[in-house]
Amino acid sequence: MSERSKAVATVKLEETRARVLEYRFAPGAETGWHRHNHDYIVVPLLDGKLLLEEPGGGSRVAELRRHAPYARRAGVEHNVINPNDYEFAFLEIEILP
Repeated sequence: MSERSKAVATVKLEETRARVLEYRFAPGAETGWHRHNHDYIVVPLLDGKLLLEEPGGGSRVAELRRHAPYARRAGVEHNVINPNDYEFAFLEIEILP
């Protein structure tokens, strides 16, 4: 069991074909392990880094830039951690079937 605090996810919009969530991470906070069931787009609200723990014990650091979106397909599994010494936030837009 992790000792990290949890990121806070807030639903900002929910429509038939899309859901928008805002994730806010205190320094050191994590999402917890999860699997994405839908394709999704992430829009960082700040410049910063995220530490991504991946299946099999690997991890990597992603450098994110404010308002520079990226997309991922359904099936991604990971735990997302804020390694910055400040709050980090992004919008996640899920593409629903």
